[in-house]
Amino acid sequence: MINFCETEYNNPNKHYTNVKALFDTEGNIIPLSITYDDKEFEIDRVTDVRPAASLKSGGAGIRYTCYIDGKKSYLFLEESRWFAELCR
Repeated sequence: MINFCETEYNNPNKHYTNVKALFDTEGNIIPLSITYDDKEFEIDRVTDVRPAASLKSGGAGIRYTCYIDGKKSYLFLEESRWFAELCR
């Protein structure tokens, strides 16, 4: 049975994470690194920023298409929290 009173959906592919980001004078947010399992990973580059839904892990927000260690990843800013889609 589904409990509609739950405020947060727990999905194993959705990982809330700490993000170091740069805020420029134009108001843009540029993520620089993420922390996963107590390890910090530098973001090589951000190739796209757009409002989008996460079909894999649920939720929506500003999606940052990032490359971390040469691999494409999606990082989302959902209201005031960051989450990453985990690839399994």
